[in-house]
Amino acid sequence: MDPTESHLLRFRHVVAMPWPGRGHINPMMNLCKRLVLRDPNLTVTFVVTEEWLGLIGSDPKPDRIHFATLPNLIPSELVRANDFIGFVNAVHATLEEPFEQLLDRLDSPPPTAIVADTYVLWAVRVGERRNIPVASLWTMSATILSLFLHSDLLISHGHALFEPSESKEEEIVDYIPGLPPTKLRDLPPLFKDYQVFKKCELCFDELRRAKCLLFTTAYELERKAIDFLTAKLDIPVYATGPLIPFEKLSDGSEPDYIRWLDEQPESSVLYVSQGSFLSVSEAQMDEIVEGVRASGVRFLWVARGGESKLNKAFEGSSGVVVSWCDQLRVLCHVAVGGFWTHCGFNSTLEGMYSGVPMLAFPLFWDQILNGKMIVEDWRVGIRIERRKKAEVLIGRDEVKEVVKRLMDRESEDGKEIRRRACDLSEICRGAVEEMGSQGKISTCGRWGVLPSFGRKTLYHDLLLAENNRRDKIVKAYICMRGDERTQPSPVTVSDNIKAKIALQLENFVRRNFSKTQSIRVPAAAQLMPNKTIIA
Repeated sequence: MDPTESHLLRFRHVVAMPWPGRGHINPMMNLCKRLVLRDPNLTVTFVVTEEWLGLIGSDPKPDRIHFATLPNLIPSELVRANDFIGFVNAVHATLEEPFEQLLDRLDSPPPTAIVADTYVLWAVRVGERRNIPVASLWTMSATILSLFLHSDLLISHGHALFEPSESKEEEIVDYIPGLPPTKLRDLPPLFKDYQVFKKCELCFDELRRAKCLLFTTAYELERKAIDFLTAKLDIPVYATGPLIPFEKLSDGSEPDYIRWLDEQPESSVLYVSQGSFLSVSEAQMDEIVEGVRASGVRFLWVARGGESKLNKAFEGSSGVVVSWCDQLRVLCHVAVGGFWTHCGFNSTLEGMYSGVPMLAFPLFWDQILNGKMIVEDWRVGIRIERRKKAEVLIGRDEVKEVVKRLMDRESEDGKEIRRRACDLSEICRGAVEEMGSQGKISTCGRWGVLPSFGRKTLYHDLLLAENNRRDKIVKAYICMRGDERTQPSPVTVSDNIKAKIALQLENFVRRNFSKTQSIRVPAAAQLMPNKTIIA
């Protein structure tokens, strides 16, 4: 073997180049954390602008992930929504040269691969010039990528509209490969901002020259879209998700909002988060606030930048307003029974991983289709119907009723949504155990760089358990997983929780024991006396 090749196989160095936005940086970081967890010989250089380093530089990360910065040549994160096409143009036009200069300085060891967001237009050509393989990370759903790649079909069917007319919006789009039948009103208006869409098309052209395509989704969630894209694109395609935060869910501290959740009844709290990029008008926010208040439901509300105003509006109500929280930790808390979400894909995946029913309130772009999939395809939520015109408000009475409906665990709809949420949670947790539910990304081959996602791991469940010891599911789950460090005391739980534990236990046994073995797990025995499970 060539000495250089031997060195590269022993010491791998991945350069991660995310698109500069919270919804892109977070999944890229989660992927990198997985990679270094799996491969002790891997180092990651994570590239962000100087502004973004200030925003995320203090976040916990493994020692073998190092930050490197590009100069602030693009509009600030604080104003990028004001001129999005200007922001896109700046990223595409100004960051390529400083990125190459950064690569020149990385030599201990030299980069052996680049993982770049699909929207970083110049990443593949930079890799080609330097003979460095580039993996493309797509942070939205596989389904919407198929829609983007088939925009010509929308045109040929007369559906390439800025906004569908009332007569058109109910028409069914059933000709896009991998896209379930969908009403035109539930698709993002791709051609409304033609400049942005043309920029996207340039990125898709570059994608075809990448060494592989990585999705943040789980294969089981979007099987048809992933299968089609695997056949259509002449590069390997991998579903690596859900790419949720892959580390301890706390540092041992108990924030005030967690202590508050600890005091609330099981599944009684609505978690409200409307994302970090765009928001609704002040008038619409007033209606939402009054509707949630009138519902009488307990809530935990994340208000980035508007905490003091909302605290005043909710004075005397049964809820808590915070400026930031650990979203996954909140969603995994036993007190949380509903998730008001803007339907960003990262939040959607976290909601499904946590098994929490969702109230879909999409704002723009891919969120619109995500909201439809949450409600109609995955069937794990309900939605507030979108208004065609921004000036037409969703009234407080409608908000009140839809919140009460979501949080009603006794209705037939509520029971079915929770059953589906539990099923998809098990799928997502299984995918996390496998570190990617579809195949492997091999360390072998000509440019072996990315560690395999195929090996089972219990790391995530055990880390979750260490930081959620009061969670009744987790107490049983710890013993179920064989973690002898923690022995839970007997707990009294609802039939719904028992069903969740039984399902998780049965699936765990089937995956990890031979057909001739039988086991009796102490925690399960406490919860389900005399229950022996045969794989």
